[in-house]
Amino acid sequence: MIISRTPMRVSFAGGGTDFADYYLEHGGAVISTAINKYIYITVNKKFDDLIRVSYSSTEIVDSVDKVQHNIIREALKLLKIGKGIEVVYMGDIPLGTAGIGLGSSSSLAVGVLNALHAYKGEHVSADRLAREACEIEINILKNPIGKQDQYIAAYGGLQHIRFNRDDTVFVDPIICKEDTKRMLKAKLMLFYTGITRISSSILTEQKSKTKVNKGYLENIYSLSQEMLNCMIENKFDRVGDILNKGWILKRNLASGISTSEIDDYYYKALKSGAKGGKLLGAGGGGFLLFYCDQEKQDNVRKELSGLKEVLFAFEPQGSKIIYISDCDQSLS
Repeated sequence: MIISRTPMRVSFAGGGTDFADYYLEHGGAVISTAINKYIYITVNKKFDDLIRVSYSSTEIVDSVDKVQHNIIREALKLLKIGKGIEVVYMGDIPLGTAGIGLGSSSSLAVGVLNALHAYKGEHVSADRLAREACEIEINILKNPIGKQDQYIAAYGGLQHIRFNRDDTVFVDPIICKEDTKRMLKAKLMLFYTGITRISSSILTEQKSKTKVNKGYLENIYSLSQEMLNCMIENKFDRVGDILNKGWILKRNLASGISTSEIDDYYYKALKSGAKGGKLLGAGGGGFLLFYCDQEKQDNVRKELSGLKEVLFAFEPQGSKIIYISDCDQSLS
């Protein structure tokens, strides 16, 4: 038996510039951190030749092509595993909570690949896990998404991730004092709106408007560089403003990114003392992130008392194997 643990993420700035339609022409960058909310994948050899996949549903099939879960199916095919295996996944965020904005689908892809490689007796790099996850999600399944989630899930940490015009990706840890990270984390608040959405429609529209949105995306890219400088220089006075400007720009990328309900939550938080924030992920629902001085945080909690606050910490590690049994894992 193999168990992998893969973090979800919080993205601060640069989202949208990680789409190939943009970065292949202009280059892109994001500032993102892994957090201590995880996807767990268990892989086990079955005694027979059937394939069992268990999540919110359970599938038992005799061929990998019959597996309905698209990411798990394509991961099995990519690694040429066609029979006699059980794959189970669970997460710290409830199964079936779609469109939450924490990069959970890419964390799943990275985690499944990591566990399946370990099942085959292979240790692979974070870069390979991220590239293979992108291959499955973007090239094979044709999901209208960018690349940032796969890379932060694979690498972990607080990262400046650059998407280059030659299609390479550079993942650079943000070098700053530990006190800087603690101070930043202490001023962040995360709330679950309870609103879920299918992100593909929003992202498909956003992707199709890349050329039209070039000006917005250039400004979003600039904010990622500004956020990087704030962290390196241990200056936080601009972080709230950067998040707020990024959210305003993001709302222009596609319809449905925000709603009147989300706007109401957002402006209530700002009125209560938050200096800025954003809706994580594609938009339309999921998690709201706010930057707020600690002395004002109780005011924000009171104003958003109808939402669930989720406590979190930065996670320094990416996807990792946390358990491997001593039993034979051969594929024969």
